[in-house]
Amino acid sequence: MTHAAALPGQPRGGVIGGPATDRAVCVLAPNPSAMTLDGTNTWLLSEPGSDLAVAVDPGPLDEGHLTNVIATAERAGKRVGLTLLTHGHPDHADGAARFAELTGTPVRALDPALRLGDEGLGEGDVITTGGLELRVVPTPGHTADSLCFHLPADAAVLTGDTVLGRGTTVVAHPDGRLGDYLDSLRRLRSLAVDEGVDTVLPGHGPVLNDARGVIEFYLAHRANRLAQVETAVEDGYRTPSEVVAHVYADVDRTLWPAAEQSVRAQLDYLGEHGLI
Repeated sequence: MTHAAALPGQPRGGVIGGPATDRAVCVLAPNPSAMTLDGTNTWLLSEPGSDLAVAVDPGPLDEGHLTNVIATAERAGKRVGLTLLTHGHPDHADGAARFAELTGTPVRALDPALRLGDEGLGEGDVITTGGLELRVVPTPGHTADSLCFHLPADAAVLTGDTVLGRGTTVVAHPDGRLGDYLDSLRRLRSLAVDEGVDTVLPGHGPVLNDARGVIEFYLAHRANRLAQVETAVEDGYRTPSEVVAHVYADVDRTLWPAAEQSVRAQLDYLGEHGLI
């Protein structure tokens, strides 16, 4: 994650933990850090009146958190009937196998290595557990297996690490690719413009109430950073670490290793397009 407050479309903050929309409740995992912000947002989704819920990103392998997710569903008169993963990073997925044991649910993901059960997830899939409609939106870039989930009834999208509640996300080179990530942001912008999505339910940080604004912010931020990296290379900064120290001088140094992943992805992108 990086900080860029002066670009257009700066996101507006919302809630962390508890009800977020008519169908979405956040259970915050106790794993705060510079990379995970306040912690991982585990989402419980359910249709009003249904006794079934869908869990998205059980989070780390933390028994207390996993049982808290189940208890949160039970207090609302629901049981978890399905578990979904936005991607395979440990802070989102390490608890999935244990959560599946506790709930008796399958785990669906894009990456076959993360699945428990026969079904995966892919473009065009529509999940209808307990009457809930959830549409799968492939959004590679942060990682190759990143997915978002469109919740039409709430005009919302669950974004995992593709869009965060604060700051910006890392393009996790070499698995993540900047070209894919930019395409994914444009796809999410189309959801906001064409499908009326106005709420972002992120994998970390607060709920955002201006989906189009935050996605425009992300696109502007990426264009700005890419131009800075291109200029840095032209000025003689050659290695990823040299570029990070120059371009990300305003960013907390503890985040520089993550920033270096994004810089490597940007350098690859510039090379592929003949810009350096």
